[in-house]
Amino acid sequence: MTTQLRTTLTALFLGACIRLAASPPAQTCDTLAKLNLPATTIATAESVRSGTFTPPGYKALPNLPAFCRVAGTIKPSADSDIRFEVWMPAENWNGKFQGMGNGGFAGGIGYDQLALALGNGYATAATDTGHHAGATDASWALDHPEKIVDFGYRAIHETTVQAKAILHAFYGDGPQRSYFSSCSNGGRQALMEAQRYPDDYDGIIAGAPANFWTHLLANAAWDNLALMGDNDSYIPSKKLRAIQDAALAACDALDGVKDGVIEDPSRCHFDPGVLLCQSAETDSCLTAPQVTALKKLYAGGHNSRGQIFPGYAPGGEAEFGGWAIWITGPAPERSLMYAFGTQFFKNMVFDNAAWDFHTFDADRDTKAADEKQTRNMNASDPDLSRFRARGGKLILYHGWSDAAIAPQNTIDYYDSVTAKMGAAATGTFVRLFMVPGMQHCGGGSGANSFGQLSVASASSDPDRDMDAALERWVEKGIAPERIVAAKRKSDLDPKSAIVRTRPLCAYPLVAHYKGTGSTDDAANFTCAKHD
Repeated sequence: MTTQLRTTLTALFLGACIRLAASPPAQTCDTLAKLNLPATTIATAESVRSGTFTPPGYKALPNLPAFCRVAGTIKPSADSDIRFEVWMPAENWNGKFQGMGNGGFAGGIGYDQLALALGNGYATAATDTGHHAGATDASWALDHPEKIVDFGYRAIHETTVQAKAILHAFYGDGPQRSYFSSCSNGGRQALMEAQRYPDDYDGIIAGAPANFWTHLLANAAWDNLALMGDNDSYIPSKKLRAIQDAALAACDALDGVKDGVIEDPSRCHFDPGVLLCQSAETDSCLTAPQVTALKKLYAGGHNSRGQIFPGYAPGGEAEFGGWAIWITGPAPERSLMYAFGTQFFKNMVFDNAAWDFHTFDADRDTKAADEKQTRNMNASDPDLSRFRARGGKLILYHGWSDAAIAPQNTIDYYDSVTAKMGAAATGTFVRLFMVPGMQHCGGGSGANSFGQLSVASASSDPDRDMDAALERWVEKGIAPERIVAAKRKSDLDPKSAIVRTRPLCAYPLVAHYKGTGSTDDAANFTCAKHD
């Protein structure tokens, strides 16, 4: 044996001994109740048998493997009350950690997400982000600035840090890899992690991110005024089908395939004026005030400084989960964006529960929102150099028919990263996938199922599952350039028959039909630049 070889083997042996000495012996689940963590109280540490488990105040979750459940509270400030849960497989742990996000104003722990991750072999954690309320309720924020900080960025990070410490205590070692995948406000949380806490996760998926929060909800107030500033402008949901049909008539076949989906609505120049009633008003036409309101919704909010936020894309107005829920609502002041916009300004900007959207001033109030909450809420920093330097990978996705968060916002963020870091550097660690016909995070008329909002398992296909694609990128260095999405007979039934597949192409490429074969088969499409 050569001297060099003996030296190498000795170094490897000593390194292994040091690692073993540095790692404490694994603890039993019950003893985790005594674990001493900064600003953290562990209320529950229990071993849960395989089978059905019913979380506190929640429905029964069947078919779970045996796991160690740890629940507690983190108090980084005197007014903080961040509830969290960590679930860890009792056996067959895959060595990975999956952090969970929240939609809306959060306010609850995502037990279904925990169960899904656990079932696929992950250790996982979730938080209520520091308050207990419905997803459209921000009354908890009134006069509680520290709770806003917790919701804005602190709770996800604190939960991640403490969860990893708990994993280390239970298993005797931390996770080999850590992942975060979420959508909407969860997409904002995902980008907040990449920007502010780049060491928390190796791979991140940010779907339809609400990352420009202050302007998103200023735009919600703008839209509320456009629709309800007077009694004549409101567009009832029964007219949405006529609007969608007119948009599709103008732009459906731009990609050479007439299939009820606009491949790239940014190329669609649809004039709502074609819907102007020529005689008596019906459900198939719009009055002049309604045409004006619709044009404002497509254009997005503006003030004297320019555009506040991008406008909505045409083509999916009448789809389930679309405008009738998010924008127009079933009646005036009943839409989700009405709720989010008014709750934000009442409780996070003006500290006035009586604030009325009719008083919204696009200059004054957007400025007030920026000054009050940019630091807490916005995840729009394009400098991801620290995340890239530690080897992190980021996937963005957004549905082109999203009626909650205008899809152009995610393109704008991606473009800002490219402008800041350069196209070559950005291409080493970021991918963006735009999803034709998809509504907010899922659903819609297009191929909208590609593993989003789920956790990849060892059998997942990285060519068809975005979570698996992210893991392959992080662990094997293979960047995703094309992911095949599926459209099922029922969007609400993940086991229903697949009726269409289409490739999602890494932006700025789009799917092009080859000219032969079924247009419902992804194999007959290629990813290419616009003609």
